[in-house]
Amino acid sequence: MPRFKELEEAYNQCTREGKVLPIPESEINLERVQNIIDIAEEDLKLAKRAVKDKLWNSGYKMYYDVLRELVEAFLSFDKIKSWNHQCLFAYLCKKHSDLELDWNFFEKVRTKRNGINYYGDKINENDWKDIKVQITLYISLFRERLAERLK
Repeated sequence: MPRFKELEEAYNQCTREGKVLPIPESEINLERVQNIIDIAEEDLKLAKRAVKDKLWNSGYKMYYDVLRELVEAFLSFDKIKSWNHQCLFAYLCKKHSDLELDWNFFEKVRTKRNGINYYGDKINENDWKDIKVQITLYISLFRERLAERLK
C-alpha cells in the first residue's frame, strides 16, 4: 500500500514530474464542466443509495468519485489537468489554500479507495462513518462553488 505523503512533497513531485499540466485551451469548456457536474450528481444519488443499503465498499468508492469529479470540474476554471488523483488534490490544496481543505483527509480517502480497487481491502460501517461528515461537507462546498462559477 502506498504511503501517505505530506502536501509539499506530493505537490513538488507532481509538478517536477509534469503530472499537473495547464490545459492548452484559451477558454474554459463550460459544457464539459457542466457534464462533469451532471455525472457527479447522478453518481451521488447512487452513492447515497449504496450507503443506505449498507454497501460500504460501493458507497465509499462512489462518494470518493463524486468528490474527485467535482474537484476536477472546479479546477477546470484554473485551466489545469492532472495525471492522477494525488496530484489533483495536491494542486487543489496548494493553490486554493483559502478553502482551508484538509490534505490528510484527501490522502486518507484516496489511499482507502485505492485499497478497495487495487488491493482487495474492504470497507466497513466504521470506515464510512469516519469520513461521512467531511466528505459530505466537501461535496457540498464544491457543488456551491461550481454553481457560483457557472452563473
